[in-house]
Amino acid sequence: MARRLLSIWCPRLASEASLRIRPVDGPFALTLRASNADHLHCLNLAAERQGLHRGMPLADARAICPSLETRAADLVRKAAALAALRRWASRYALMVVTDGSDGLIADISGVAHLFGGEEDLRADLQSRLDRAGITGVSAIAGTRGAAYALARNGGGVIPDGLLAEGIGRLPITALRVDPDTTGALSRLGLNQIRDILPLPRAPLSRRFGPGLLLRLDQALGVQAEPVAATPEAPHFGVRMTLPEPIGLQTDVMAGLRRLLDRLCDTLALHHMGARRVRLELRRVDRGSVRVEIGLARPMRDPNRIEALFRKGVDEIDAGFGIDALRLSVPIAEPLAPEQIGRDPTVPHEDALADLISRLGNRIGFDRVLRFLPAGSKIPERSFLLAPASCSEPAEAFPRTDPERPITLFPPEAITVSGGRSGRPPVSFTWRRMRFSTLRATGPERIAREWWFDDPAWRSGLRDYWRIETREGPRFWLFHTPQAFARPAPSGAQNWYAQGEFA
Repeated sequence: MARRLLSIWCPRLASEASLRIRPVDGPFALTLRASNADHLHCLNLAAERQGLHRGMPLADARAICPSLETRAADLVRKAAALAALRRWASRYALMVVTDGSDGLIADISGVAHLFGGEEDLRADLQSRLDRAGITGVSAIAGTRGAAYALARNGGGVIPDGLLAEGIGRLPITALRVDPDTTGALSRLGLNQIRDILPLPRAPLSRRFGPGLLLRLDQALGVQAEPVAATPEAPHFGVRMTLPEPIGLQTDVMAGLRRLLDRLCDTLALHHMGARRVRLELRRVDRGSVRVEIGLARPMRDPNRIEALFRKGVDEIDAGFGIDALRLSVPIAEPLAPEQIGRDPTVPHEDALADLISRLGNRIGFDRVLRFLPAGSKIPERSFLLAPASCSEPAEAFPRTDPERPITLFPPEAITVSGGRSGRPPVSFTWRRMRFSTLRATGPERIAREWWFDDPAWRSGLRDYWRIETREGPRFWLFHTPQAFARPAPSGAQNWYAQGEFA
């Protein structure tokens, strides 16, 4: 059986996917930023008719077409649209793979007769693309290179055994060679593929490199070019259809438990854990409700996941009843096999993860933060705040001598009595309260980090003191001894409070 490959090229896929969400009348283009300038990435037909083309600087495009409407290109949405198109194209072949960022290649060997022949297959494909509002060009040939070249130059079918004749009229650019090679061949008057077919191969290889002959041999079938399907990412989702509608929370939770057992078994099979779990409930009136939870770390323990769903399930509106449940994992991460509930060192970690999950689902995971150590002697920069669900706890904060206060706040000017450079104050007033010094430890001198222009540290050096007062509180005070220190408030004498010990 002769090998036959189908190439599908969708040159406006990105712009058409964007226009599906928000239509635009008139010229439209998506832009990408490169070299400190915006360039056109994907255009609709109206923009192309104005003389615009892909890669053109946006400033030049607006000068030619002032009515051009633009949006920033979303490459993630484009990849998702191409993936959806690849799944749809599996109706024509079992093996369909992406070919670049806007094309597909499918192995249709032994399939065309099911559609009445290769021309009828292409006609069926084209009509379906047209109804879906997708601009597509298709071509069928015996090699991947030939099908690719023909699809991007009008499309068609190259009969078996006529590869050289079928691609001979196409330009050199159809061979997927780099622009420098194409330009050099063009300057020699070699513009079409048939112009280089009769030429000696050795001089071509020496002058233009082996890439030109490799692409030519792949297009002619002399050099094999496999079409290997990339493995599909595993889909973690289970569903249940009920013979009779349900509406009680206990019934929904019972169905959820059955789904969780199946879902967690699938996750364990692939050594994965869920970071987000989504429950979709279909009502008998064809409406739907959704309950989605986030997890502080990858998890596949059905008991712990079920507990996080109780609040959301209790608040759903079942309407006239629920007749179907679907449980899926939008976000999954690798999770090594583990013996759940057997390791005595795990429960406290699980309890902390469950606490973060409960808090994150109530107030938002970006608001549940943890402190992490930072490599700085400056008090304000000695720690970092990071989302607890996206970071690991530190083993331990590096201990410093002397110890830091349990509470830090921005420096507040204080009025002191008897304090001067090199000596602690005898008494001081802070927040309208007067304190007398009982014991003092210090000074600890900290210099500013000169590579950061921090206005709070422009006073230069700071001498820190740990002060224990007769009234009970213990403070962290500092004095700026420099003659060039910033002017202090009246009576402050360049003394400040910045922390309080436990």
